[in-house]
Amino acid sequence: MRLHQEETELVDLGTGNEKKEVKVGMGMTAPICKELMALLKDYQDIFAWSYHDMPGLSSNIVQHRLPLNPECSPVKLKLRRMKPEKSLKIKEVKKQFDTDFLAVARYPEWVANIVSVPKKDGKV
Repeated sequence: MRLHQEETELVDLGTGNEKKEVKVGMGMTAPICKELMALLKDYQDIFAWSYHDMPGLSSNIVQHRLPLNPECSPVKLKLRRMKPEKSLKIKEVKKQFDTDFLAVARYPEWVANIVSVPKKDGKV
C-alpha cells in the first residue's frame, strides 16, 4: 500500500536518435523545474544510461554468492515455463550478461531455475 506517490513526467535529455529518459516529479514550480532540466542536461554525462556505461564495477563492492554446503550435492530441477512478464525481466538480466555487467558464477552442477521473488513494496 502506497500512501503517497507523486506524479512524474518522462523527460528525454538525449539529442537526436539517442534516448536518455528520466522521470521528474511534477510537484515543483515551473522556474524550479526549468532549472532542474538545465542542470540535468548539463550533467547528463555523469549518469549511466546503459550497462555499457558502467564498466569495471568492482566485485569487492557488489557480488552475490550462494552459500552452498560442499558436503551436499545439488539437485537438478525440471525446467519451468515462465510467464511473459517474468520472461521480460529475464531478458533484461540477459542484456546485463551480454554487456559483461554481470558475470556467471561457475558451480560444479546446476543449482536451480531462476525464480523471481516478490518484495514487500510490490517489486520483483
